[in-house]
Amino acid sequence: QVQLVESGGGLVQAGGSLRLSCAASGSVFRIGTMGWYRQAPGKQRELVAKTTSGGGTNYADSVKGRFTISRDNAKNTVYLQMNSLKPEDTAVYYCNAAGKVYSYTPELYYWGQGTQVTVSS
Repeated sequence: QVQLVESGGGLVQAGGSLRLSCAASGSVFRIGTMGWYRQAPGKQRELVAKTTSGGGTNYADSVKGRFTISRDNAKNTVYLQMNSLKPEDTAVYYCNAAGKVYSYTPELYYWGQGTQVTVSS
């Protein structure tokens, strides 16, 4: 079983910055793609950014140039540096990771509990 623990959310003024962290722990053979999703009230959960174990990245158009995703494979941790925050970035941010508990088990996707990010205008 893989557990994802997020930290770093909070309240910030527009134009400010926040850094989210998500650490994967538990019985894990390998962690693959890790990413961040967000869900605003009344909206569907959407991809913000993701990164492969090899360092490849993918961003939502709405955050390109403002957010940076990175990871520390040795610590099974993914980060999201969010700069130039806008009120429309307000949402619950969820960490997601693909993990294999054993080499012979299938890769499953796990979710964190979510962390609130609120950007005031």
